[in-house]
Amino acid sequence: MTLEPLYKIKVTCANCENEFETSRVRPSLKKAYRTDTDFCGYYKNENPDFYVVRVCPECGFASTENSVESLNERQKSDFRTKISSRWVQRDFGEHRSLGDALETYKLALLCAQTIREKERIIASLLHHIAWLYRYQGNEKQEKRFLAHCLDSYIRVYEVEGVGANDARLLYLIGEINRRLGRYNEAVQWFSRVIQDKKIVDSAMIRASREQWTAVREQMKAEKMALPEETGSM
Repeated sequence: MTLEPLYKIKVTCANCENEFETSRVRPSLKKAYRTDTDFCGYYKNENPDFYVVRVCPECGFASTENSVESLNERQKSDFRTKISSRWVQRDFGEHRSLGDALETYKLALLCAQTIREKERIIASLLHHIAWLYRYQGNEKQEKRFLAHCLDSYIRVYEVEGVGANDARLLYLIGEINRRLGRYNEAVQWFSRVIQDKKIVDSAMIRASREQWTAVREQMKAEKMALPEETGSM
């Protein structure tokens, strides 16, 4: 007997308090067969990233498990004016196609921006939308959303600063710069991970060294002036 890849969880809407069901991928089936250098995963069966966003079928509020648990009155008012008043009831609780997933993420992004959600959540949604366009092979839209996501990650860094556990954030800023062809900026961010003594995340330090080397190779191939050698390489 083959195990169904999806299972249901109950969620209470942060806006209207309606309880609804949404699907998730079983943890035992979440292993990616390959992962890109910015953590975009590829899966043989159901892609768990397709099911991250929970959409209330009643009012249309879309969020993730990291989003705010309940909206205050101002947030409810803004959401009602900009989104809920135009919502046509739909249920995203079952199997999702790539198109469905893209729709849920864009709705979640709109909701997050409307209620002024934490910048980290907005950055993550933008990054996931870029991945969905990557799965589609739509490079133009992928790069458009990577650029928005990069701006958002930099805002997170500027507002929150960086601690010992934020090597992944610095690495991602470097890697997205590299993917957008902004090589000098990429080198600067990778160098921060490598050189900052507060950072002890060995996996991110190693990844930053590897991508720093990749940037140099890309710059050589494009006959660009190479950055100075980074210390502790």
